[in-house]
Amino acid sequence: MKNIPNISFKTNKEASDIEFLRLAELFEKIEKDPNHDPKQPHRISFFVLLIVTEGEGVHQIDLKNYPISKGAVLKIAKGQVHAFQNNFQYDGYLVAFTEDFILRYFSKSSAAFISNLFNYHLSEPLIEGSAYNDFFIENFKQEVQSTTHYGQKEIIAKILELYLLRLEQQVHQTHPDQVNKKHQELFMAFKDQVEHNYTKTRNVKEYAAMLGVSAKHLNQITRELSLNTAKYFIDQYVILEIKRVLFSTNKSLKEVAFTSGFDELTNFSKFFKKHTGLSPKEYKGSL
Repeated sequence: MKNIPNISFKTNKEASDIEFLRLAELFEKIEKDPNHDPKQPHRISFFVLLIVTEGEGVHQIDLKNYPISKGAVLKIAKGQVHAFQNNFQYDGYLVAFTEDFILRYFSKSSAAFISNLFNYHLSEPLIEGSAYNDFFIENFKQEVQSTTHYGQKEIIAKILELYLLRLEQQVHQTHPDQVNKKHQELFMAFKDQVEHNYTKTRNVKEYAAMLGVSAKHLNQITRELSLNTAKYFIDQYVILEIKRVLFSTNKSLKEVAFTSGFDELTNFSKFFKKHTGLSPKEYKGSL
C-alpha cells in the first residue's frame, strides 16, 4: 500500500496561482507526469472546484464517494485527499487556486465567507444544482482567453470571488440568520488547535483552556456552527486522520495507535470501533 502523495500547485508562469482547465486538458497534462495518478487518492496543497457540465459519475473526497451529475460543484479544500474514478463518464471544468491568490485578490470580508465554504468541518463538499455554473464558466473563460492583459488577473479574481460567494449563499440559504463573527473566529481557532494537537489531547476542557474560554462556551459555539458538540468534533477529526493513515500506509495497528495519540492498542481499537462500527483491523481489511 502506497503513501498518499502530496500534490503541490504546478502551472505555467503566467498563471502562478490560479488555473482553469477542462477535465480533458487536466488529464492530458497529468499524463505527462508519471509520478501522479489522479485516480489514486492524493492530498492537495491548494483549493479546487470541480464543476460538472455533462454526464454523471462519482468522485472520492477523504475516502467518501460523492455522486455527481450535471450542475454539481465539488469544493475540495487545501489538505483534503481526493481521487477521480476510473473511466468517468462526465465532463466539466476544474478551477485550482492557491491560498495566496485568495489573500492577494479577495476582499477580507469575502475571504472570511469563502473560508467557511471550504471548511469541510462545517459543510459537505458537494453542492448540487448550482444555478451559477454557466454564468461563471462563460465569463471566466472569456476573461482567461482575452488578449487584453491589463487588469486581467484582478478581473479573473473578481469573477471567481463572486461565484464563490454565490455558492456560499446557496449552501447557507436554509440558514438565514447572520453568523456571529466572533463565534466563527473562535470555532476556526478551535479547529486549528484540534488539527495541531489531536495526537496530544482529545479533552474539551484542555482545548477550551488553550482558547481562553470555558468548556461550556466552546460547546455552545461548536453546536451553533457545526450542529455537534466539541467532543464529537474532536473525535470525528481523529477518526478521519486514523482512516487516512490506515488507508495510505502499511504501519502496524500499534504504530497507527501511537502516532494517533493512543498509549494502548486496546483503547485505540475501542475508540475506533465506537465511532465507526468496525475495528481498525476490520476497516483496514475492507480497503
